[in-house]
Amino acid sequence: MDFVSTRLITGDINRLVAFYEKVTGVTAAWSTENFAELRTPHGTLAIGSVRTVALFAPGSAVPAENRTAIIEFLVDDVDALHERLAGEVTDVVTEPTTLPWGNRSLLIRDPDGNLINFFTPVTPEAIRRFGS
Repeated sequence: MDFVSTRLITGDINRLVAFYEKVTGVTAAWSTENFAELRTPHGTLAIGSVRTVALFAPGSAVPAENRTAIIEFLVDDVDALHERLAGEVTDVVTEPTTLPWGNRSLLIRDPDGNLINFFTPVTPEAIRRFGS
């Protein structure tokens, strides 16, 4: 088994894809007007329109209802990213903060309310863990 991606379902795919392209700097690959992927070397964030839900099972996913998952991106410099996103991101949950496990993290919400953690390992142990 291999973990391949996380998929978000949204009512406004163009808005959400544009947001993730802006904050990650990754250009989405669109398969159809209802499905796009932001591919990184270690994982893919897939974004599907609510119109795709019926292909699986009607009502099985509801956009903008997540309150349990955090999407995480390893970045070179979380403080520089925070500066770059100033004025672009309207929902900053936590400014860059160094956490007890050695990561410096910036926590924001995307336009659908999903939590995103951008982090940079800063302690020797955290740096070893992520191979930075």
